[in-house]
Amino acid sequence: MPDTTLSDTAPLFRVGLGYDSHRLGAGGPLRIGGVDIDESADGVHAIGHSDADVLLHALTDALLGGVAAEDIGRLFPDDAEVNRDRDSKDFVAAAIEKVREAGYTIGNVDAVILAQRPKMAPHIDRMRAVIAAMLSCPLSAVGLKAKTGEGVDAVGRSEAIAARVIVMLIRR
Repeated sequence: MPDTTLSDTAPLFRVGLGYDSHRLGAGGPLRIGGVDIDESADGVHAIGHSDADVLLHALTDALLGGVAAEDIGRLFPDDAEVNRDRDSKDFVAAAIEKVREAGYTIGNVDAVILAQRPKMAPHIDRMRAVIAAMLSCPLSAVGLKAKTGEGVDAVGRSEAIAARVIVMLIRR
């Protein structure tokens, strides 16, 4: 277990990087960034043990990585029944608690959703607002954009969806 106690020599800033991806399937719910996206928009859903929210999973790992804590898979195993269909906001909340325990606060977040479909642009503002509220930070501290796969790899063929997140943590 990593030592997450704050000392006088702890860095003023820390950075965390998170990544997640999920296969896409036909029909069903699609939740990204804590926002339910109308399945009729494109008829796809992310397949996973929990709610398969790739953006919140990547955010969780970025927060945990910033304080050198265990990753999301070790804290919330995908073979644990308690995590079946679980809301990914729970994972983010646990990661925020680890950040606070380590003596840090969130400076800013920057994220990219990688999805050929459905189009993310209509949902970006709501996602940013949900994430800012979860992190108790201003909306201006949450950057979010979406990119298509341009027909390349699993994302470009609409077989998968992914997210990358980086966070800046500031010592309190």
